[in-house]
Amino acid sequence: MHSSMAPRSPLPTFPAVAAGVHPPADAPEYRATALRHPTQPLVIMPQTLTEVCGPVFGREAVGPLDHDLTRQHAGAPAGQRIVIEGRVLDEDGRPVPHTLIEVWQANAAGRYAHQVDQWDAPLDANFSGAGRTLTDGDGRYRFVTIRPGAYPWRNHHNAWRPAHIHFSLFGHAFLTRLVTQMYFPGDPLLALDPIFNAIPDPGVRARLVSTFDLTLTEPAFALGYRFDLVLRGRVGTPMETR
Repeated sequence: MHSSMAPRSPLPTFPAVAAGVHPPADAPEYRATALRHPTQPLVIMPQTLTEVCGPVFGREAVGPLDHDLTRQHAGAPAGQRIVIEGRVLDEDGRPVPHTLIEVWQANAAGRYAHQVDQWDAPLDANFSGAGRTLTDGDGRYRFVTIRPGAYPWRNHHNAWRPAHIHFSLFGHAFLTRLVTQMYFPGDPLLALDPIFNAIPDPGVRARLVSTFDLTLTEPAFALGYRFDLVLRGRVGTPMETR
């Protein structure tokens, strides 16, 4: 999908985000951050004309099944089907329409369809673990997928990541991409996860936990979860990139 070739107006500036909302670049309990975070102050680069008026989402339009990760192959994937719905909002509660959302996740056994993931869990030929959609005029989105499994990682002894789904949101240009994770209510691994707990404020951490919603649950088909994404402000969703 291509964006309009007409230049967009410059993006507005916003006050600094309150401390405790986003995870710090260097979180000692999440050991990999020691090798990944910058050691010098960030330099804000102004957006160029090609970034604000050129193609944003790539060459291919969002397809009719891109949002449904259970129907992208010849058969149905293993696991419990779920529906995820929500809205993308700004700091004043206004909808953010026509925003590209991408998701990626592990399969029901907790394994990603990626060559780097080599732990001893089965792959699923009917599940690639990636999808995308555009928000509608009211900022709403919808995905159909399966609940991902937990998986081990080497951060510390007997470390397991809780079930989660990665969300990526694109703004006016590729460089305005934001990334976060959605978790599931009642997961006992949340209290033990250094990535989730890298967010200092427990009330803010709760914004990353989806809500079970019976009104979104489809009888004899899939459980429903609601997950709204707020881009800025006092109730903003914690982001890995900002």
